Amino acid sequence: MTPYEIRFTKEATKDFHQLTPKLQQKLREILVHSIACDPFCGKRLVGDLAGFFSFRLTYKDRIVYSIDLASKTIFIHRTKTHYGD
Repeated sequence: MTPYEIRFTKEATKDFHQLTPKLQQKLREILVHSIACDPFCGKRLVGDLAGFFSFRLTYKDRIVYSIDLASKTIFIHRTKTHYGD
C-alpha cells in the first residue's frame, strides 16, 4: 500500500512550532510510520468532529486529522492539546 501524502493546516503548523524538538521528532515518526501507512489507525471522532480522526501524541496532546481518500492525502488539523490549555 502506497503511503498517503501528509499536509498541515495553518493551525497545525502553529501547533507544531510550539512543540518541543523531542515532541516534533515523535510527531514526525508517528506521521511517517503509522498514520501515512494506515490512516485509519487513529480513533474515529464523533459529534462536532465527526469525519476526523485522533491519534495520541502525549498524555494530553492529540494529532487531529482528516483523510481525503480520492487524493490519498491526510490533512493534519491540530497537533496540540484538546483540553484548552
